[in-house]
Parts: sequence; C-alpha cells; structure tokens
Amino acid sequence: MSTFQRARRRLRAHPFALDAALAAGVLVCIVAGSLVEPHGPDGVTWALRTPDALSLVLMVLGAAALVLRRRAPLAVLAFTGGVSLLESVTGDPRAPVAMCVVVALYTVASATDRPTTWRVGLLTMTVLTGAAMIAGPLPWYAQENLGILAWTGIGATAGDAVRSRRAFVQAIRERAERAERTREEEARRRVAEERLRIARDLHDVVAHHIALVNVQAGVAAHVMDKRPDQAKEALAHVREASRSALGELRATVGLLRQSGDPEAPTEPAPGLDRLDDLAGTFRNAGLRVLVAREDQRPDHAPALPAAVDLAAYRVVQEALTNVQKHAGTEAKAEVSVVRVGPHLEITVLDDGTGAGAGRREAPDGTGTDTGNGKGGGHGLLGMRERVTALRGTLTTGPRYGGGFRVHAILPVETHTSAAQDGP
Repeated sequence: MSTFQRARRRLRAHPFALDAALAAGVLVCIVAGSLVEPHGPDGVTWALRTPDALSLVLMVLGAAALVLRRRAPLAVLAFTGGVSLLESVTGDPRAPVAMCVVVALYTVASATDRPTTWRVGLLTMTVLTGAAMIAGPLPWYAQENLGILAWTGIGATAGDAVRSRRAFVQAIRERAERAERTREEEARRRVAEERLRIARDLHDVVAHHIALVNVQAGVAAHVMDKRPDQAKEALAHVREASRSALGELRATVGLLRQSGDPEAPTEPAPGLDRLDDLAGTFRNAGLRVLVAREDQRPDHAPALPAAVDLAAYRVVQEALTNVQKHAGTEAKAEVSVVRVGPHLEITVLDDGTGAGAGRREAPDGTGTDTGNGKGGGHGLLGMRERVTALRGTLTTGPRYGGGFRVHAILPVETHTSAAQDGP
C-alpha cells in the first residue's frame, strides 16, 4: 500500500479531521485571495493590504462553518451563503468568501439527490450573483460577479457528478453481490437435488438387496439341519445378492468422488434390460413373479432416455421389494411394462394377504403405512419423487379383493432429451 493510499484511508477514518483541514485550507486561500489587486494599473497584482475587520470576521466564520459540512450540509450552505452575501455587498475591495459557498454547495450536491441540487444550486447562484450585481461596489458586468455564477455552478455540477458515480459504483457492487448470492443458491439447490437423487438410489439398492438377503438368510437358518443342500443354495443367493448390492453401492457412492480420485465407476446405471435378472433375484427368494413386456420401440420411436430407463427399473424394484416385505409368503406378483405412444406404463400387481398387504402411503406423505399402526419406509415416497421428477404420474393403492397395485406412467421424451434433439 502506497503512502497516498494510507493517508487517504486515515482521513476517511477521521472525517472530522479532514473537514477541519479543508476549512483551514479554504481560509488560507481566502486570505491569500484578499491580498490580490485585480484592477491594478498593470493588471492583476499582489498588494500588501490589510482587509477590514468585518471582512476578516466573515472569512473566519465562513471557513469555520465548513467543519460541520457533513453533519448539516444545508445549514452550512445557508450560513456560508449569508456570509458571502454580506461580504459581496459590503466588502470594498471584495474578499473571495464565496469559496466557502462553493465547497458547501458541492457537499449538498454530493449528499442529496439531483432535484435538490438543482433547486438549491439555482437559488444560490441567483441570489449571490444578483446581489453582487445590484448592490455590490463593482459594476454589474464586472468579472468578479460572473465569477460567482461560474464557481457556484461548478461546485454544484462537481458534487452531482460525484454523487452519480457513487450511486453507479454501489449499484455495480450490489449487482455483483446479488449475482454471487444467486450462484451460491443455485449451487446449493443442485447439491440438494443431487443428494436427494443419490439418497433415493441408495434406498432402492439397500432396500431391495437387504430384503432378499434377509429372506434367504431366514430360509438357510430354517433348513440348515434338515436340508443342508437347500441351505447352501440359499446362502449362495445371499452371497450373490450382497455382491450385487456392493457393486451398485460402489457405483452410486462413486459419484461423490472428486476428480482426482482413482477408479471412477464405469458400470452403467441399471435399466429395463436387466428386468429379467431383477425378477430372477426375487424368484430365488421364493416370490412368484410374472413379467409381461410390450415395450419394444418401433423404428420411428425414440429410445428410452437414461433417466426414464433408470426410473422404470427402480419403480419395479421398489414395488417388488414391498411385495416381498409386506405381501406374505404365498403372494404372487405380476409386472407389466407396456409402451403406449409417447408414454411408458409400468404396472406391478400382487395378491398378497399378509399383515402388510394393506400397505399405503402414510397420511403425512413421508413414507408407507403398513396398515398395522407402524410407520414403514420411504419406498412409495421415493417412487413418487422419481416419477414426478420426470413429469410422470404414479398411482398406488390396495386392490379390490386383496393385494396392492402400483401403476406408473413415464413420458418417453423428457424435457432434457427434447432439448438435446432440438435445433
């Protein structure tokens, strides 16, 4: 930091001292100006003359008033204007007390608005110049009278320019701060959306595979002594389900890694092409699952976007997981995936009669109500959020005669894919 910048910062920290120094400087200039003889035989000359007592008093009062120019700008302008008016009428030769008015008018223009500057500036220029022309000791066309008009106009114009610049800089600063806040809010919103998406993926993966592991582990424990071969088969299914869960968890959590982290996940997100494998895992757990598909796209139809493909897979996965957990051991599930025009319809039905067969979305919308008074998980809520995010619809509820129905309609063309395919 330079010496000038340090001095400027200190003066800004002590405005009263700055105003006192300014008042002293103005007083020195006025006194020096009072020694000038503008109408000498050889033009403007310096003359060692002593101003009269009234002129000295008016010079000191006008300069001293500038110490308070920041606290009461209009009052200081009125006082210095009165002092200058009195000096211009009585002083002979005249002392440049109007310099105090110029500084005071500059302060008013820089601290107020433009209409106030116009009104106050025009009034000051008119009164001082008119009084000097009419009642002053010099002729009305004297240069000193026109100088009062010019200098007061310069003071008002300079103050208005400074005020406009301050307002412009403040507007730029506020705009930059507002833009920064907007970027931060947008970043926080995207982080929250990404966290919600990852949380949904983690819930779907964990709920599905842990339910299968729980069922198979129960089967293995039940038949361990009497049928060890079946227990080994159940444990093999447990191992396979846990390996698949770890793989999907690794792929999902890998999204949270930074750019410099090694071994970024390369496994694609699951989709309807793995629907048969998904149904097979539930069949191995003892659930009867029938799958009917009519989602082959015609030649002119667009392919499923990755978001729609993933959401369809997760809806079926979560629906079958709920059947496995709530519908009872003898339940049967039917999965239907049909492509109808620009939409993909997914229906999962079960005929479960277990204690949780009447599962439904909780009244508060935070999860599922299993019908037994105990709050369930967030399965239906997660499905609804996934479908709604793609501007689709999800309908869930008990079936007439027992069982449960999950029906989702997903648009094949999302806004993202449409924007990418557009011109």
